[in-house]
Amino acid sequence: MRSSWKIAAIGLVTATAMALSACGGSTQPSSGHDTAVTGDSLTVWAWDPTFNVYAMKEAGKVYQKDHPNFTLNVVEVPWEDVQTKLATYAQSGQLDELPDIFLMQNNAFQKNATNYPQLFTALTDAGVDYTQYSPSVVNYSTVDGVHYGVPFDNGAAIAAYRTDVLKEAGYTLQDFTDITWSDFMTKATDVLAKTGKPMLSGLSKSVDLIMMMVISAGGSLFTEDGKPVLVDNEILGKAVAQYQQMVKAGVFLEVNGWDQYVNGFVNDGVLGVINGCWILGSVQTATNQEGDWGLTNLPKLDGVSSATNYSTNGGSSWAISSKANFGLAADFLKATFAGSTELYDTILPSSGALANWIPAGKSSVYEKPQSFFGGQPIYSTIVDFSTKVPKFTPGAYLYEAIDALSVAVTKTLSGGDAKAALQEAQDAVEFAQQ
Repeated sequence: MRSSWKIAAIGLVTATAMALSACGGSTQPSSGHDTAVTGDSLTVWAWDPTFNVYAMKEAGKVYQKDHPNFTLNVVEVPWEDVQTKLATYAQSGQLDELPDIFLMQNNAFQKNATNYPQLFTALTDAGVDYTQYSPSVVNYSTVDGVHYGVPFDNGAAIAAYRTDVLKEAGYTLQDFTDITWSDFMTKATDVLAKTGKPMLSGLSKSVDLIMMMVISAGGSLFTEDGKPVLVDNEILGKAVAQYQQMVKAGVFLEVNGWDQYVNGFVNDGVLGVINGCWILGSVQTATNQEGDWGLTNLPKLDGVSSATNYSTNGGSSWAISSKANFGLAADFLKATFAGSTELYDTILPSSGALANWIPAGKSSVYEKPQSFFGGQPIYSTIVDFSTKVPKFTPGAYLYEAIDALSVAVTKTLSGGDAKAALQEAQDAVEFAQQ
């Protein structure tokens, strides 16, 4: 998973898939197995042949070096189909149709593990050292204190700006580092006046930036016990107000499609981007701008004691199914995605797959200066960013909450009452939970 920009569409797919199943949350996932390695073959579901599928195949090669009889069957299954298959198998009880390992979007992990517990195996006995991951990413795949996933690709949020244009406007990258959103507004307004170009853009009806603001301040759309809290949510309220201010001031440009979004920052229409680090692949398609970009952290919310300059957007984790050869699957994930610098060094240059596994950030490959970003070692920097993201409570109905929040924000931008719109959003999520 490289992004979460198709949130609304995915949310609809998720809702459709959930409707296929009548399974409740009373059944508990398997709590663990003997980790003795038996057998020599695993089947894996993943999507995106140049990213997740490629990474898994390279993991197979790494594991085969010490296990020459090991074979790995990687099946390309689009995310939407993964979700639908899981719902169908949960309803029918066809657990033998499951693979040993499957990839799960972080934002969907809680809901699937809660609603389809019979499909997952707890990783209590997998031997994975979760202290080598940021608590913020581990929390996505943790249910009632039990781990069910091994984090894979990094969704740490970054801010990247055209340093050459900032220089013309009298600013440096440092001027946009470790700042608040009010600082950003002051400087971005000045840059707009001097250059005629907004600092940022984003998809209309998307609340990705708002969610990054919320997460950066340790906020959530849910309480710890899963109740939606969109009304009287101080952090969310500040984030929505900040977003509205930027749109109305013209420093944030809303666009209608992904191509228009990318074209904005690669064709000089917009001077920067704030998103999950996976967006850097699109930024670097502007080869004529090599050396003109710089990377830093996000602004933080004003007046919030828990606010930080670090957040996340997107990412995915590997799950072991309940029908898996658990001993082999657990040992494989432990030795590769939770233990191999070689793997992450291999897949980073070819696919841009950036590790959540903290030790990977200390390798020479990750610390290599990147000429596109003025010689900054951006990959080790991003891994460091990921360790500073506050713990986030995703909630099992996160997609529904995000969709409802998107509707509310659209209404407020059109002049509607913010509190009334957020109340409608909360009502919609509470209805979905029934």
